[in-house]
Amino acid sequence: MKALKISSIGLILLLMIMMLVARGQANSMVTHPLGQRLVPNKTPADLGITYEDVTVRTLDDFLLEGWLVPTRNGAMIIMQHGYKYHRGGFIDEIVMLARAGYGVLVTTVRAHENNPGEQITFGVKEMMDIHAWVQFALALPNVDSARLGMIGDSMGGSMVIQYAASNETIRAVVAHSAFSSLEDTIATSVRHYTGLPAFPFAPMIQFWAEMKLGIDASAVDAKRWIGDISPRPILIINSLDDEVISPESGKLLFDAAGEPKELWEEKGVAHADFDAEYPEEYEDRVVSFFNRHLIP
Repeated sequence: MKALKISSIGLILLLMIMMLVARGQANSMVTHPLGQRLVPNKTPADLGITYEDVTVRTLDDFLLEGWLVPTRNGAMIIMQHGYKYHRGGFIDEIVMLARAGYGVLVTTVRAHENNPGEQITFGVKEMMDIHAWVQFALALPNVDSARLGMIGDSMGGSMVIQYAASNETIRAVVAHSAFSSLEDTIATSVRHYTGLPAFPFAPMIQFWAEMKLGIDASAVDAKRWIGDISPRPILIINSLDDEVISPESGKLLFDAAGEPKELWEEKGVAHADFDAEYPEEYEDRVVSFFNRHLIP
């Protein structure tokens, strides 16, 4: 009986320790302090592209930083970075699109780079940020309001799906390594970002993250939104060996999308790295996609 009591106490202590570990990891995953953030170490000018630094202010008074490359063909592509990343990840794609005549608006969201805020809400509050950028783009001279496209990487891919689904001003979308939903990807992402096993930590971390942010993770589900983009087109790019998000995300999104839709999947590609590992094919597919749907 005494041994059973000691065993029970040990189990309770173990569960308490696991919950504390999960709580700490959840806080780390949804919080992004200024001193821990990545910032670009190159600008478009370093690659010979004329650009300007721009800012927008959101409805809740957050001032956000971005880059603007002027359009030569009347169309504008809005580019949104991923989770805990920065504008610099789009440097080569900026060159690619500018070379094709497109204007490029490279955006940032709250809690990234030098922007205010510390909490990442995976699109819940960031929709205000993206909306502010879209309004900025629509007000630019020489930009045809019927020719706005979007590219998003990783979390940015899921967010541009969410935004475009309810805003018809976005006429074409490229989702590069977007997660299909938080619940679909949490096991993969927890393993990647924390090094902990998905079981039992993924559900514990999800619980604490929801408590911290005051959101329901099940509400962040691009599969629910993506069908509303149709009849506007979407190109989904996904690695079958992704270790950051669920590698099934691309297929899940493609199945949920309406026509017209395209899916490009490959094995052995790192997360959101198609532009680096297949640069010529990436340029051909993405530029051709926008040319077909945004250029008269």
